Amino acid sequence: MTDSPIKTRIEDQILEVTIDRPKANAVDLATSKIMGETFMAFRDNPELRVAILRAEGDKFFCPGWDLKAAADGDAVDGDYGIGGFGGLQELGNLNKPVICAVNGICCGGGLEIALSCDLIMASSTATFALPEIRSGTVADAASIKLPKRIPYHVAMDLLLTGRWFDVDEAMRWGLIKEICQPDELLDKSWELARLLASGPPLVYAAIKEVVREAEDMKFQDALNRISKRQLATVDKLYGSEDQLEGARAFSEKRDPVWKGR
Repeated sequence: MTDSPIKTRIEDQILEVTIDRPKANAVDLATSKIMGETFMAFRDNPELRVAILRAEGDKFFCPGWDLKAAADGDAVDGDYGIGGFGGLQELGNLNKPVICAVNGICCGGGLEIALSCDLIMASSTATFALPEIRSGTVADAASIKLPKRIPYHVAMDLLLTGRWFDVDEAMRWGLIKEICQPDELLDKSWELARLLASGPPLVYAAIKEVVREAEDMKFQDALNRISKRQLATVDKLYGSEDQLEGARAFSEKRDPVWKGR
């Protein structure tokens, strides 16, 4: 549908997802549901290996929750659909890399969506904030995620003050992978996506499951689950053609050909 707030295109086993809701790309309940369905389909499609999440325009990536829609009846605690708000932060078993390309203002729930991606590329003009404190509410997902990503006192500063910060500060704290010129952001995001798409999908899946499952486990407990092949993706990897292909390619001094099986 041409009037859908979410646009998609597929190329080289890469899915590009674009938020397109003028003027600010805010997310209402309907948009969130479409995003969830889109990323669920990406997760379940064996032909797709990497996703890029971006937004239309050069001023806004996403300010998060659509307050105008809320004023018209969208409940802030309503049904966001599969994957929760923005379709990503609660989507289970998403074991493929997702790149976020931030092209402008990224605040509130928009920043929470970006934090749900694996890698963030940002335009030099991008700005960030968690301003929920100023409207008397809590940045719930960010309150959980941010102190695990950056130093605690920095996360608390951003959460408690709601202040804005630029790409240089985001880079300094490790929130983003790379700062790009605005006209190079999408090209560089696709360059990164193609690099990942050329890699071993079963290994990526194992990495994502290990990181996710080990987050609240003791080191030895997590390591034991890996070595005993108690994680589904690890078990699949250790018995796969791709693992044999990796060893053969190394011994034969050639590039491996990954089949995802």
